[in-house]
Amino acid sequence: MKIRAGYDIAFETAGPTAMTLLLNVRPERQHDLVTPERIVFDPPVPSRSHLDAFGNVATRIVAPGGPIRMSADFVIRDTGRHDDCALGAEQHAVADLPDDVLPFLLGSRYCDTDKLSDIAWSLFGSGPEGGERVQSIVDYAHNRLRFDYQLADSTRSAFEAHTQQVGVCRDFAHLAITLCRCMNIPARYATGYLGDIGVPKDPAPMDFSAWFEAYLGGRWYTFDARHNRPRIGRIVMARGRDATDCALTTSFGSALLTRFEVHTDEVEGDEAAEPVPLAIAA
Repeated sequence: MKIRAGYDIAFETAGPTAMTLLLNVRPERQHDLVTPERIVFDPPVPSRSHLDAFGNVATRIVAPGGPIRMSADFVIRDTGRHDDCALGAEQHAVADLPDDVLPFLLGSRYCDTDKLSDIAWSLFGSGPEGGERVQSIVDYAHNRLRFDYQLADSTRSAFEAHTQQVGVCRDFAHLAITLCRCMNIPARYATGYLGDIGVPKDPAPMDFSAWFEAYLGGRWYTFDARHNRPRIGRIVMARGRDATDCALTTSFGSALLTRFEVHTDEVEGDEAAEPVPLAIAA
């Protein structure tokens, strides 16, 4: 199957402002691109890209001051399969984990393991291990939190989400990640596109989504505490310890968001041809 995805985002900056963007698909998926994935800037600005510490494609620009708009529109191939099932996957002893997986056992900015460790062990310490334990954690986070986009809080930690019992997709992910880490299961944050493919259409405006991955049986498995069901067509843009490492835009100065549109849809036939560049307002 093919998916057409992209975004149209704009900011108002008070003056020249350095920005870092994680708006490209991960390198592992770039071979699936049917059409080029180009970021169009208005006004045009120089940009350069590099891989950050987590292997994400980071683009650096300096917004010149005033309005700046960034947009992209591309087509990508997808297997069309649902997320792999992890039930029955082995939980590794910490001593047996690969070195590069160890950081995803530790507390981080939004994943305050020190505050949730006792709760985690009381809830999940006597149950099955491995994939079944992670699914129990996902079920708990899914039922514990109420999704409310109007109550989004960019400073909310996993412990605060657990206490307040409300959040958005990043909070569901942070809570599940933290509980996994408390149980010695490596877990990392992921963000990207997730369209309404194979599920009823969500009437709310499209947004980027957040989920997480747990290391079991020698590989990373995808879990989604907000939706709590296998989905089709995830396109990962960034991975990291938590949302700190995966912020899709970071500005080093004042930058007021003035436009935010995301699209992700399955396409067929002529619709999957070369995308027409988004119109740029004068």
